[in-house]
Amino acid sequence: MIYHVTHRTTFTYASNVAMSQHLLRLSPRLCPNQTTHRHSILAEPAPTIRRDNHDYFGNPTTYLTVEDPHTRLTVVSTAQIEKYAASPLSPEATMPWDKAQLAVTAQQETDSLYAYQYVFDSPFTGSAGAADYAAPSFPEGRPVLEAAVDLMRRIHTDFTYEGGVTDIYTPVDRVIAERRGVCQDFAHLQIACLRAMGLAARYVSGYLRTHPPEGQPRKVGADASHAWVSLWVPGEHWVDLDPTNNLLPGDEHITVAWGRDYSDVSPITGFVLGGGQQTIEVAVDVRPE
Repeated sequence: MIYHVTHRTTFTYASNVAMSQHLLRLSPRLCPNQTTHRHSILAEPAPTIRRDNHDYFGNPTTYLTVEDPHTRLTVVSTAQIEKYAASPLSPEATMPWDKAQLAVTAQQETDSLYAYQYVFDSPFTGSAGAADYAAPSFPEGRPVLEAAVDLMRRIHTDFTYEGGVTDIYTPVDRVIAERRGVCQDFAHLQIACLRAMGLAARYVSGYLRTHPPEGQPRKVGADASHAWVSLWVPGEHWVDLDPTNNLLPGDEHITVAWGRDYSDVSPITGFVLGGGQQTIEVAVDVRPE
């Protein structure tokens, strides 16, 4: 599939901003089964300073400094992306999860050494209850991907998707207690559960192609950023899982960034000097070409 993606973010301020600085993670990253043919980031007002780089996790970053006084800042990211479905991996054919756990901690290969950093708690994935919730999916000797898929299915079944009841700081244990949240909550929950079992799991941020109800047209700009999980399967590769939709992502998930949790992949962070109260509007459009 080839997609044209537009991600527009508008900050509106109650009074003049004298200066602002922002770190953007809006450029789709190079990763298996995905190629970016074109990409651009435009900001209005135009930045005085712009630097493009990569962060620790290899995600493309753009740093902007806007020194012209302004009451509105608009950042528009556009990209043409080609996406291929990953080769299918049979969950029941993967190694037992307890052996996968040992393969991660042994750090005998370059891949396992890299994966090991994703075993530990991170700012948004610490949890006292994750191990108990995960345990039924991980009986001794069960294939690791089969167990992870079962955990994904349980999260999808047990939890209700409901916007407005959580924010980026909502702890995993509160999500477990209240059984509701949005995609980032379900991703943090599954990551916390997998790490509680000693497995390496990372947070993936990107876009999901959505389908309008039958008989209705697509609404331009009505899509949204999405979050899912990637599990390291020793001897194979990283495998994506989407607990919000209970599926293994194919050619409709577009990867922008990954890290330990949302704090590593936030699309736009930064600070402003002045401005008073602010509002933020985000519009995402994922259009198949």
